[in-house]
Amino acid sequence: METGDQENTGPNTPQNDNDPSGNKKWYRQASQRLRFPDDSNVFPEESIHRTMLGRTMLGLNVGLTRNDRSEQDLDSYYIEGTHGARSDKRELGHRIFVNRSLHLENIKFYGFDMDYTLAEYKSPQYEQLGFNLLKDRLVSLGYPQEIKAFEYDPSFPVRGLWFDTLHGNLLKVDAYGNILVCVHGFEFLKHSQVYELYPNKFLQLDESRVYVLNTLFNLPETYLLAEKTGVKEGELTMSFKSIFQDVRNAVDWIHLHGDLKSKTIENLDEYVKKDERLPMFLTRIRESGARVFLLTNSDYVFTDKIMTYLFDFPHGARPDEPHRNWKTYFDTIVVDARKPLFFGEGTILRQVDTRTGALKLGTHKGPLHTGEVYSGGSCDVFTELIGAKGKDVLYVGDHIFGDILKSKKIKGWRTFLIVPELVQELHVWTDKCQLFAELQSLDVMLGEMYKNLDSSTKEKPDISKLRASIRDVTHKMDLAYGMMGSLFRSGSRQTFFSSQVVRYADLYAATFLNLIYYPFSYMFRAPAMLVSCYGVFGIHDLSKLYRDSHKSSLLRFQMPHESTVAHEQRFVMETPMISRSRTFKLVDEEEEHNRPSSKNLYVDHFNNQIPHARPETPRNVTHTHDEDCSDEDSDSQKQANQMRLSTRNANCN
Repeated sequence: METGDQENTGPNTPQNDNDPSGNKKWYRQASQRLRFPDDSNVFPEESIHRTMLGRTMLGLNVGLTRNDRSEQDLDSYYIEGTHGARSDKRELGHRIFVNRSLHLENIKFYGFDMDYTLAEYKSPQYEQLGFNLLKDRLVSLGYPQEIKAFEYDPSFPVRGLWFDTLHGNLLKVDAYGNILVCVHGFEFLKHSQVYELYPNKFLQLDESRVYVLNTLFNLPETYLLAEKTGVKEGELTMSFKSIFQDVRNAVDWIHLHGDLKSKTIENLDEYVKKDERLPMFLTRIRESGARVFLLTNSDYVFTDKIMTYLFDFPHGARPDEPHRNWKTYFDTIVVDARKPLFFGEGTILRQVDTRTGALKLGTHKGPLHTGEVYSGGSCDVFTELIGAKGKDVLYVGDHIFGDILKSKKIKGWRTFLIVPELVQELHVWTDKCQLFAELQSLDVMLGEMYKNLDSSTKEKPDISKLRASIRDVTHKMDLAYGMMGSLFRSGSRQTFFSSQVVRYADLYAATFLNLIYYPFSYMFRAPAMLVSCYGVFGIHDLSKLYRDSHKSSLLRFQMPHESTVAHEQRFVMETPMISRSRTFKLVDEEEEHNRPSSKNLYVDHFNNQIPHARPETPRNVTHTHDEDCSDEDSDSQKQANQMRLSTRNANCN
């Protein structure tokens, strides 16, 4: 039975223990009902990015997927044994993906970047504009007029590439610097060519040699670097580093002094997306009790033009409300922030005269008022003035370094990364997922080639055809995304960009407006990320363990009319290591009270004389998983602590 085929049953409805094929299944009623399918080829929709990275929930190839035939049936789950990702009733395009658990109820401040976050620029129109302005700037610096004939191809560049200024190559690397793809100009280098330039196909991230093209603003730059590498100017051959420095300086110039902003403002409809849900969403955040701030590197004049356009609707937050100025939707507004410097030493905090756009004299030291605009400052000063603590803040931005990495690493803000490319990534993934299944099948076949072979084996399996097939399938998968492949992976290997997303972004989605589809009390729960040794137990192994012994410590849930005691499953192995495990058995209080004591009286007396002679097995939760919980004890925890203290005092008396 596939997702959606089961009827929506109530919590007290008895379940059939057998499916039509005779396969035994167990169910738990209501919100934690589970079933164990013996065969499933369904690809889960939630956490597709995790599947692309080859990461499985619980490290056991086990995933909880919601079985929601109707919109109301949100409580039934089934365990899926292939891809390990939990499906949600929300449409794929509406979802937010989770790297670390985050409880929206704990967020008191929602911060937003503007460029490519609140204001999403249309692709490829905006990259084309930047590319044309970049060519004009290089010609003005003395480059030949012929470069104006270059045409931008959006299918080539992808975020997260490294540019090697020594050899002039664009590199797609994994999280550790291992080279996945190497391109010189528009020529994709072969393995032998890559090995000649990079021993072991590895390059260390050295800022003096490597520049990471991490942002969406880098896409025109990426394409132009590919166009220009190796160009001869008459008798003079320019070094790749010189080309890079000229292109990099030209990019900075068109953003700070050139026509990029003025051209954008002149054609807002052509370059900027507008969504009428924006005023409503920001109002909902404030109505939930949280505060909203804007923190952008753009200057006030440009910010005002863009934000006025984004809120240019005949109505306000609701159709029956009048139009309001964009500044009324924010509690605090900061422009010219100069991130990532903002998260370090920062700059002087000054107030902006909104009538002229000029900065007022002196440093602003008073409170930050709603409706006013401020320039510069630092994170320390800003958070003190608004009364925020690190994890009170959820900051939403598109810049993996300036917005996400620094705010997370330096100040501990919760982070929400905007990845507009996810729309394309998920579309291709769902359309071409059979290629990933084929790649997994080839991996299984590769394992079968070595089955029953050990160190005494003299024969060598011929895996050349399998390796060639794996390369071919990986190549097909990459080309489905574009010339440089997926933003997140190459084959089953994670890219450098993807590793940064996983490490620094608590949440990520194609647009921040996906928060509309979640309540402000929502608990974003990240699946456990365990090491591969836990993957030796597949779902069929776990099902068999439960059927045989009913003592699985890996899956604990209440069976109808059965004990709720958590039993222990022991796996015995000879080892020179001393076991550090402690078991803790929950027993009925009356049974414990009536049980005759078998302790040695002398030992009891000895232990009473010497406190903490042996560490006591904890009776309460001591290890906190990634739950994003408050530091304060829950009510049940406080009651348990009080009862334990009373018992201890009674024993002392």
